[in-house]
Amino acid sequence: MVTISELRTRVDAALDRTVEDLAALVRIPSVSADTFDQSTLDASAAMVRGLLEDAGLTATVSSAPAPSGAPGRPAVLAARPAADGLPTVLLYAHHDVQPPGPHEDWDQEDPFEPVVRGERLYARGSADDKAGVIAHVAALRALGEDLAVGVRCFVEGEEEVGSPSFVNFLTSHRDALAADVIVVLDSSNWKVGVPALTTSLRGLVECQVELRVAEHALHSGMYGGPVLDAPTLMCRLLASLHDENGDVAVPGLLHREAAPIDYPEADFRADAAVVDGYRLAGTGSIPSRLWTRPALGIVGFDATPVDRRSNTIAPTCRAALSLRVAPGQDPAEAWTALESHLRAHVPFGAQVTITPGEQGPAFLAAGESPAMRLAHWALREAWGVDGVEIGVGGSIPFIADLAQVFPDAEILVTGIEDPDTRAHSGNESIHLGELRNAILAEALMLARLSGTLVEE
Repeated sequence: MVTISELRTRVDAALDRTVEDLAALVRIPSVSADTFDQSTLDASAAMVRGLLEDAGLTATVSSAPAPSGAPGRPAVLAARPAADGLPTVLLYAHHDVQPPGPHEDWDQEDPFEPVVRGERLYARGSADDKAGVIAHVAALRALGEDLAVGVRCFVEGEEEVGSPSFVNFLTSHRDALAADVIVVLDSSNWKVGVPALTTSLRGLVECQVELRVAEHALHSGMYGGPVLDAPTLMCRLLASLHDENGDVAVPGLLHREAAPIDYPEADFRADAAVVDGYRLAGTGSIPSRLWTRPALGIVGFDATPVDRRSNTIAPTCRAALSLRVAPGQDPAEAWTALESHLRAHVPFGAQVTITPGEQGPAFLAAGESPAMRLAHWALREAWGVDGVEIGVGGSIPFIADLAQVFPDAEILVTGIEDPDTRAHSGNESIHLGELRNAILAEALMLARLSGTLVEE
């Protein structure tokens, strides 16, 4: 049996070791993008397996093929059985990371060599999501023999590339992943000092659009005028995707309002680091624009680089689009709406080719549940303040897959990130105080479910 105070003491006493483990894990550059060395994922999975075994679980490294037949990246499965009559909890995180990005975006020489500045540890993967991995490990260590609830861990190795083998992995390892409560530690808190549960996530629809105006490049002096270059026409097409307010202008997309939560514009501007004078796009509350309304961005654009320019009419141009869709919308319906809009707005009769990409469903929590009440209690004990329920504008498509395969499981989506984390960007970091609190909150939840927590 263990008290809340004793759990706090255990977590704090082990914090230096916890940070050392996190630093060692982020030194492995486990980028899952195909253009990077995939052997780093084997090394990362091996270390995660060792950490979970050290925490008292039996662990293995496994994979499943993607629907295309391509081999899946290594994931770690670990388990410890439940005592008689107690539930089982599945703990999720991922050990793969984003590419480091431009070197000049980092205030350190090596993005994979962790650096502590103030209360934050900086490195690629320090927050997203190796901090989630380490938080699970540290919570299990803190409980030790006071852990009686069943625990299963699934640490994925391909979340950052869309989890292509996830459904096949679920199918082939269903019994090993089945649980009564699923804790996904891959989201964000409201801000440093205020924890959160994520109750909604937008879905995702991606595509590539290519325009062609001629069979080959043309001399701009000889043919310019009657023939507009493909980048100009692409700009006109892309401009049709938003109205004068900056709202997405694609008919057929769902718009809904987020639950009231105070997010002043000044706070958002600071969190997003927008430049002075920039007018925020869209209508409705900021939480609605962020969480429950569609958002569409141009995430890639192929045209002639400025340093390779010539007086030539470019015959083709290509753009990659990323559409975040509101919770409650079928991504297939959103794709149909987006494709129809694009085809209807191609200017000057240019030839268009639209290639669909990843589609991911949104997530909307079912509402208050025993697991959510337990989580709110644990967050309040760990942080010392009440947590809030938030949406997140990003997408974690596999959560909908988990809900479909395990419809009776209660899913909790929480995290360690905060507005200063800069996940996917340069200078990614984790606030070490938030890491400590997340570990304590998870340990408290597992202790309460185990029936080993003594109220003080």
